[in-house]
Amino acid sequence: MSIDDTKHIIIKVADKLFSRFGFHKTSMDEIARIARKAKGSLYYHFASKEELFREVVSKEINKLKRELANVVDNPGLNASDKIKQYFVQRMVVLNESANYHETLKADFFEHFDFIDDLRTEFDKWEKANLKKIIRGVATKKWTNREVILHHFVN
Repeated sequence: MSIDDTKHIIIKVADKLFSRFGFHKTSMDEIARIARKAKGSLYYHFASKEELFREVVSKEINKLKRELANVVDNPGLNASDKIKQYFVQRMVVLNESANYHETLKADFFEHFDFIDDLRTEFDKWEKANLKKIIRGVATKKWTNREVILHHFVN
């Protein structure tokens, strides 16, 4: 088994355990046991539980970005339909992203800043992509909903 395979297995197991029990109640020992890897293998790939959790959340955010980019870049949708589809798709993917939800909890947000850069980067990405959609309606008469959205992202 390659080093990449081992890392993938660790991330997959960590994702499931973090999703089920949360960051606080999941231990590196439990991840190692379920992954059938030595605890040292976990620390070979990840310096800490925080770093492993960050990797798991990063994968969820990257999936969310891919799904939303498909909507933003879809030439078959007008701007109004893109906005609708964007938020529907956002909710669908976020519903599946249990670990990202964990980072939004008040106690997590207050005590763990190691995830802040991921949230900040996603916020910037999302704002830029919503602006991209809204700019697509600049050549037509705006509805009240579109005016509200324009103010939301600017």
